[in-house]
Amino acid sequence: MKYEVMQSSGAPIKSWTKGVPFEEEARQQLKNIAGLPFIHKWVAAMPDVHLGKGATIGSVVPTVGAVIPAAVGVDIGCGMMAVKTSLSASQLPDNLAPMRSSIEAAVPHGRSARARGRRDKGAWGNIPADVADAWLGLSQVFDVLCDKHAVLKNTNNIGHLGTLGTGNHFIEVCLDEHGQVWFMLHSGSRGVGNRIGTYFIEKAKKDMQRWHINLPDRDLAYLAEGSDNFNDYVEAVEWAQGFARLNREVMMNRVIGAVKSVMNKDFDASVEAVNCHHNYISREHHFGKNVLVTRKGAVRAREGEMGIIPGSMGARSFIVRGLGNPDSFCSCSHGAGRVMSRTKAKKLVSMEEHLRATEGVECRKDRDVIDETPSAYKDIDKVMEAQSDLVEVVYTLKQVLCVKG
Repeated sequence: MKYEVMQSSGAPIKSWTKGVPFEEEARQQLKNIAGLPFIHKWVAAMPDVHLGKGATIGSVVPTVGAVIPAAVGVDIGCGMMAVKTSLSASQLPDNLAPMRSSIEAAVPHGRSARARGRRDKGAWGNIPADVADAWLGLSQVFDVLCDKHAVLKNTNNIGHLGTLGTGNHFIEVCLDEHGQVWFMLHSGSRGVGNRIGTYFIEKAKKDMQRWHINLPDRDLAYLAEGSDNFNDYVEAVEWAQGFARLNREVMMNRVIGAVKSVMNKDFDASVEAVNCHHNYISREHHFGKNVLVTRKGAVRAREGEMGIIPGSMGARSFIVRGLGNPDSFCSCSHGAGRVMSRTKAKKLVSMEEHLRATEGVECRKDRDVIDETPSAYKDIDKVMEAQSDLVEVVYTLKQVLCVKG
């Protein structure tokens, strides 16, 4: 048995954390969640588990009759996409800097602090034709959502479709163990998804006040099934998840085009593809019940289902196949998981350490990305060992180029 069991005042917690750090604050946060009256069976904690806002990152929370918006988070639909190409390592140019520049030009990334009327560098100014075409599939339902919730209208919606964002979001060119080239990226529903998440977390808090429900953490406010807020939230989240998936597809097409333009060479970028969420809601059947499963920093890993578990910007990543372990509600980790806050990493990690950790990777090597340096994360190999009963590794990837916002 790979998991350990923690008891709470309510449901137990099964954690796949043997051999990896598991902070006390995250344990307490999981106990707070498990103490809620609508948890189905138990809460599952993945090996990348760490403290989050309201709900723990790296948690799988099955519920009956209610949903906790914070157990999805505000980066709704955040996830990974990877494609295997027909290129081999020997076909890549020796100098990857022009390729990185081309990708950075093709995909808006980062954010302009205090833009004040100027275009944010992480959003589109003039919407490209491919983005406008992709938005057509989202616009009708978005208009319906805006009619119900006017606060969603003045958001970065189409302006963020096909853009990367900041923080731990990235685009990478990787090599697998056979020397084949992969493109991989990580992003979600951007500004509009954040607004949806924040908006409904506040609505849930107001519901708790109205019903005089006291919680160990106000951010664990929930929406009761059957209520208008519950139905509106599920509808909005499903739309945001669709936005996130499409966002990754638009970016991936732009990355492929950017690499082709630099190499002046055609190649097949559809040999294999995986596109999976790791912050989302799903209606599933577990242990005899139809339940809502919220995964915050966790990937669904049903038997045979493909997923992606990335390391940090200097570590290995993995394309995996689910083993369908019912104890984890068919889930696995979404990455390595942080061991240092961004603030702490910037204080403790030197530029020299960052340079050593990213040696051989064409990427930013400045102080503004220290918070994403490999030592800010758990050891990805230990994380994989802790969940060897949840997934099997199909491909091992190592990045040679990394774009960060």
